[in-house]
Amino acid sequence: MKTLKLLRVVTALLLVMTADTAWSQSNPAAQPGTRSFDQGWKFLKDNPTGAENPGFDDARWRALDLPHDWSIEDLPNQSPDSISGPFSRASLGKLHSGNTVGGTAWYRKRFVVDKAEQGKTAYLQFDGVYMNADVWVNGQHLGNHFYGYTSFWYNITPYLKPAGQPNVVAVQVKNEGLNSRWYTGSGIYRHTWLRFASPVHVAPWGVYVTTPTATAAQGTVAAVATIANTSAQAQQVACTLQLLDPAGKVVSKATRQALVPAGQSADVAQTLTVARPALWSPESPTLYRAEVTLRVGGQVQDQHTTPVGIRTIHADAQTGFSLNGKTMKLNGGCIHHDNGPLGAVALDRAEERKVELLKKAGFNALRLSHNPPSPYLLDACDRLGMLVIDESFDIWEKSKMRVMSSIFGPKGAPISDYSTVFKTDWQQDIKLMLLRDRNHPSIIMWSIGNEILEVATSPGLRIAQGLVSEMKKYDTTRIITEGFALSDDPKAGPGSPNEEAHYALLGATGYNYAYTKYEQDHARYPNRVIYSSEFMPPRALPNWQAAQKLPYVIGNFTWAAMDYMGESGVGLPRLVNANAPYSDTTAVSLANVSLFFSPKPWPMFQSFMGEYDLIGNAKPAAEYHRVVWGSQPVALFVHKPVPAGKKEIRSPWGFPDELKSWNWPGHEGEKMQVRVYTRSPLVKLELNGKVIGEQKLDVNESVTAFFYVPYAPGTLVARCYDKGVETASTTLQTVGPPAALRLSVDRATLRADRNDLAYVQVEVVDAAGNLVPTADDVLVQFAVRGAGTLAGAGSGSPVDVSSFQQPRKKSWQGRCLAIVRPQGPAGTIVLEATAAGLRPAMVALAVKK
Repeated sequence: MKTLKLLRVVTALLLVMTADTAWSQSNPAAQPGTRSFDQGWKFLKDNPTGAENPGFDDARWRALDLPHDWSIEDLPNQSPDSISGPFSRASLGKLHSGNTVGGTAWYRKRFVVDKAEQGKTAYLQFDGVYMNADVWVNGQHLGNHFYGYTSFWYNITPYLKPAGQPNVVAVQVKNEGLNSRWYTGSGIYRHTWLRFASPVHVAPWGVYVTTPTATAAQGTVAAVATIANTSAQAQQVACTLQLLDPAGKVVSKATRQALVPAGQSADVAQTLTVARPALWSPESPTLYRAEVTLRVGGQVQDQHTTPVGIRTIHADAQTGFSLNGKTMKLNGGCIHHDNGPLGAVALDRAEERKVELLKKAGFNALRLSHNPPSPYLLDACDRLGMLVIDESFDIWEKSKMRVMSSIFGPKGAPISDYSTVFKTDWQQDIKLMLLRDRNHPSIIMWSIGNEILEVATSPGLRIAQGLVSEMKKYDTTRIITEGFALSDDPKAGPGSPNEEAHYALLGATGYNYAYTKYEQDHARYPNRVIYSSEFMPPRALPNWQAAQKLPYVIGNFTWAAMDYMGESGVGLPRLVNANAPYSDTTAVSLANVSLFFSPKPWPMFQSFMGEYDLIGNAKPAAEYHRVVWGSQPVALFVHKPVPAGKKEIRSPWGFPDELKSWNWPGHEGEKMQVRVYTRSPLVKLELNGKVIGEQKLDVNESVTAFFYVPYAPGTLVARCYDKGVETASTTLQTVGPPAALRLSVDRATLRADRNDLAYVQVEVVDAAGNLVPTADDVLVQFAVRGAGTLAGAGSGSPVDVSSFQQPRKKSWQGRCLAIVRPQGPAGTIVLEATAAGLRPAMVALAVKK
């Protein structure tokens, strides 16, 4: 029999609550009384005095809609060798932020409360502002929110003017000094929301749903609803919880009564039983809906809807990780939060596409490094079936930027990273993160940090204890973890007592670059659950073998699944003089890592460590990884010729400068290095119909066959065999010169919604329609007509610092990308791509309500 529990009475008056708690789940627009607050803002990249005042003259400020990232926009005073697109050679970040520019800027917006909203409780929510944001309403300072990645809200009811009179919101954003090891973007880069609620309503982020049991026969859904009462008298509230299946049918329902004191809130706990539930998993990500309805005197006061995935998770060192009782390994990738040519702008479709690409590539898990993501990315993971490690911080009290700048520069630069506020802000940010995200079925772990500098110290242990305890206040159903910077040295001894006590706090321990320590650590700590929270793509095979062999190793997360801006050129191979002391090695040593983290010459701006490039195309690392997993039988690449007097050195994270191409004019007769990736034990290479070499592989040791082939135009074929039977083959063919452009679009029909996007890939092809993979400098011009605009243009090149927002981009490896965004109304968008001397291409996209 279901029981009602008034778990606690919260005595704080909601009228004075600010960002220490929060409100609706990740799709606020689905909740009654909530509207988007993204449209009609004014923006100024400057810091004028008095901009917080309602009467301040912003008539000359730029008009824009949110989300917005000013660091991805073109800088003034363009000069090819110093300022190009959004990049500045003189930028403070250089290596860290990828030559992009922060600063201080202001946003202002006017809005009016209508008569139906008068007298209701008003909440203003920001899903993400990078960073150090101060917010005013009608000249009243609501507060400061430093962290750029947690969502936050304010109760603005006391500061609003009567219905029909204008209100002014002003936001100052300060992205100053060295504050991150990667590209962050700047500004209000996620959505904003305005909610008007009746006096009795579901409190901000006030529904917590768990699924204690999930079997084929039965599931249970437990929900706690926090009911807020901002009226002047106690209210008897009927709280109805019902669960709807994907077809909208009510499958379980219950109602409980609660007396909520005036100006306070109360929790109501209910549990529903579901017969023969459809369980949520990566293979079948079925989502139910939990609806909470509040009534007073029979009248509906509020409703709240939360997606629900019925599933259970478990991990131990004996059986590994299981979902719904089924053991599985995590095929994971680490990603940062940027969206390539869009910068940090978190449009819904951009986040969804990122998850789609990685899911299609074979990943079943993402580590969101090293900060809370946008809520829309988590929504996409829920819908598409992607498991998630939701990570809180990259920094605690010790500053990484201070250490990095002292080694790699710029020395003496001002530091303003999260370490400057950690002591005062960490509890609030943990609370905001968990309250917002805890209903997502995709999330399997909470991470308290990554490569924390003080991990082996007594302060580090104290902080970790506090973080774990704080997380458990808000959710006890997930595994708590952390990513540790461990030595990849099999002879390395155990850590300090503080470090060992630190590990013992966790349900799973993330090892960065340390697969060789698994077995020795397991001998010392037999109950420790381990996974590779980061590994270098060239070492995918031993990492994957360890995960398959050892039950206590639950999976791996490659660094990184997708390229990102910042940490410029760390994964990029380099040409150096042949007599230079560096060797072509992927060994993890201080000297080798320092070399690739040292400042790079202009114009490098992205890490080049991703398995997929900045616009989503697979690089050699991605195909190699798929071969390791067994999801791709073979891949064939040819190394670019190395000039005389030079040699190539590779980053520990990087692959050789190889290309899926058999077009090398001017190198006829020269021996080309050819690499074939396969799990088959025998590879034969054919050139123009003749076998020119074969190689046996011990696939337990290597999945890479090497050949040196004198170049001659024609057809190069790699054939793979197992016990005399051909298992797979792949071909590279010499193609003709560029003749035309070809367009392919991810979706031909868009919603009439500014959050939707179409990604249009441009390929440079020969007369027969073959991709020309060596076409690196074809300037493609874009023209967009009709019901849309160009949101961005990009390529995978790590050194093309041209604009992402102008209607042109050079191809790289035969490809570039245009991103098209609906303007709002239904209609047709036409995108035309042209290039000098090539046949143009055109695509029409339907925009529908």
